[in-house]
Amino acid sequence: MTRKTPNLDARWHAALGQITGGLSPAALATAYLDWSLHLIASPDKQAELMRRVLEPSAASETEPEDSRFADPAWSTFPYNLFVQNFLATQAWWNAATTGLPGVDPKHENIVSFATRQWIDVFSPANYALTNPQVWDRTRQEMGQNLVRGMRYWLEDFNRLMSRLPRQSHGFSVGENLATTPGQVVLQNDLIELIRYHPTTKKVRAEPILIVPAWIMKYYILDLTDQRSLVAYLRDQGFEVYIISWKNPTEEDADKGLQDYIDLGIRASIDLIKTTGATRLHAVGYCLGGTLLSIAAAAMGRDGDNAFSTISLLASQVDFSEPGELGLFINESQVAFLEDMMATRGYLKADQMAGAFRMLRSNDLIWSRVVRHYLLGERTQENALLAWNADATRMPAAMHSEYLRHLFLKNDLAKGRFAVDGKSVALTDIRCPIYCVATETDHVSPWKSVYRLLLLTDTDVTFVLTNGGHNGGILSEPGHAGRHFRADHKSEGDRHRTAADWLEATATQDGSWWVHWAGWLREKSGDRRAPRPVLVKIKTPAPGTYVFG
Repeated sequence: MTRKTPNLDARWHAALGQITGGLSPAALATAYLDWSLHLIASPDKQAELMRRVLEPSAASETEPEDSRFADPAWSTFPYNLFVQNFLATQAWWNAATTGLPGVDPKHENIVSFATRQWIDVFSPANYALTNPQVWDRTRQEMGQNLVRGMRYWLEDFNRLMSRLPRQSHGFSVGENLATTPGQVVLQNDLIELIRYHPTTKKVRAEPILIVPAWIMKYYILDLTDQRSLVAYLRDQGFEVYIISWKNPTEEDADKGLQDYIDLGIRASIDLIKTTGATRLHAVGYCLGGTLLSIAAAAMGRDGDNAFSTISLLASQVDFSEPGELGLFINESQVAFLEDMMATRGYLKADQMAGAFRMLRSNDLIWSRVVRHYLLGERTQENALLAWNADATRMPAAMHSEYLRHLFLKNDLAKGRFAVDGKSVALTDIRCPIYCVATETDHVSPWKSVYRLLLLTDTDVTFVLTNGGHNGGILSEPGHAGRHFRADHKSEGDRHRTAADWLEATATQDGSWWVHWAGWLREKSGDRRAPRPVLVKIKTPAPGTYVFG
């Protein structure tokens, strides 16, 4: 894609996007128009909704579990009435926005999601006068919680207006985040490649190359001394390399997915091969796994067998069922984002982060409002929150390309995605695959990740672990409450649906990291002395791009 010259339309849409948080008003209006016209033309549906208003028994559907109202105080008068009224309203609107024949399914999902966000604004948990926990805290502290909350609100408002990054008190990259010793062995216009110093006298013949998503800082996989995936793999006797993506600026606006393959994955493989390694284990996380799958398919097409194995962590290759994140992706939305990006050359980090927060607004927005501004409690800082606040930008060309060709057209799953001007097919990947999904993933829903087994013709070990998109992957040994399921599909086996797989696969206690390390060892050659890396770069890990 060639970057657009910002015209009047683009500038207007960019200004409008500052108000809408990057969402296209036209996309939302189109969905509501579709729904409302079909509702007007459905007298039976109208009658059903009227019965729900007039007959309490018809409106008795409520969500059986809602963590907002778990405290016993919500069952006392008058708060129980607030809860019952809110849940009844929520159930009525859920009935009104779903199950209406003729409405485009995607429009139905958009209307249902947007309506749910609007209703959540009026939850009694969000207001001091209707929240018993806030009342109790206010009485106990004589209102000091509200005074602190007002101070916190002013701090956050001033930070937002001044566009300053959120402060991560007590956490700093290179000090207590991303501290595994290593060295930058390659730097180009898009990546720094970090090699971690081996801790064992001998290492496996095949090094490990990790490809994180470009929408996040790489050190999610080297978070702390206790929660570092790269350190764990290193200590298992593997040479570990990881890509640290550059945080793009306006100068990088024209970089596309082909650049991310060439300057990222291919450049890293070339560097690793200079050490004498002929094959390697490739690992991709989130969209990094999608990019790795594309590169691996191109290598398979071209007869390149450099990958001994591929491991995909919470990564999708089929975007036909992307979950609620797909609600933000349609032609109107993509065109709107392209106009916004045309004015600066990249998508701002806070716009993507805002979309992710909306998917879990109760957990990530409203609970924070209540805790910080009504109860007067600051969230205790932790390493994962500090990393989450360290967001990244995305080049205009790349972001547009991946939204259009992966999300909208699903070109990778359909064998139409082109690398080097020629299409690639996932069936050309012949090396074994280890695929990990997480049970409560809002970004890469596990049933969507599972579709990899339908689209490949090689051996696949599929693992489902508890936790979400980040927490489930950070499942280090010794982490309390961790469990996973694992099963193997050999080339030629009959396909099972995700539901059948789940029913047939037993749960195992513990970390999937241990299971994965054993799988990697089985696929590795003999141990040997660590290979020297002859480079002139003297920059130690975590490098310089991570601070961009």
